[in-house]
Amino acid sequence: MFTPKYPAPDTAPTADTSLVQPLTGLVHPPACDCPHTTTAAPGPVPAPVAVGRPSVQFTPGALVVAAAGGTALVLVVGTVLVSMLLAVAITAASVAICAVVLRSLLNHQHNR
Repeated sequence: MFTPKYPAPDTAPTADTSLVQPLTGLVHPPACDCPHTTTAAPGPVPAPVAVGRPSVQFTPGALVVAAAGGTALVLVVGTVLVSMLLAVAITAASVAICAVVLRSLLNHQHNR
């Protein structure tokens, strides 16, 4: 029931080359007067010129600003992550306290 059923290899259709005509290179009929039918040989592509210096140059002031910005970003992201962790810890503690209180109330009710 769960095994695939494949057709027998001899029932697969065979490729008939008489149905498909190969392209001869002409896309438009010979009487076409479109401007794009005349093809010119493409010219050589110029090689990229290697530059001896890096494209981005940092001055000492820019490096100080980048370092200060990176430090500020790390501090902000760290503060946000620590506050989220603290919120999760406080929520877990309050849920645990509520569970203990409810269990105590339910057990006290059964003991009467």
